[in-house]
Amino acid sequence: QVQLVKSGGDLVQPGGSLRLSCVVSGFSLDYYAAGWFRQAPGQEREFVAAVPWTGTSRYADFVKGRFTISRAYAKVYLQMNSLKPEDTAVYYCAANYGRIEVMEGRMDYWGKGTLVTVSS
Repeated sequence: QVQLVKSGGDLVQPGGSLRLSCVVSGFSLDYYAAGWFRQAPGQEREFVAAVPWTGTSRYADFVKGRFTISRAYAKVYLQMNSLKPEDTAVYYCAANYGRIEVMEGRMDYWGKGTLVTVSS
């Protein structure tokens, strides 16, 4: 089971920061890659970032330099800085066994989404 916990408010001003946390229970996150996806209103769900069990994290171009993914034991974090209105979306945590995958169809587990709204 993948539970999503959001630290911070639901509404963030442009330029602000927010951290999303994902807590995994029911299975060990060992040897799993963990990632974040998002779905903006009227858009397809898209890859945001992923962190492997070991190795280098991967980011979508539109968040490079602004978002940082990290993991510690059964938790996965997404630190989002310099938020823009176009970052408004429902964010999902996901995990898959093995190497990083960016296709949502390759994820083994999903957390429930949480809405992040960036607006002044």
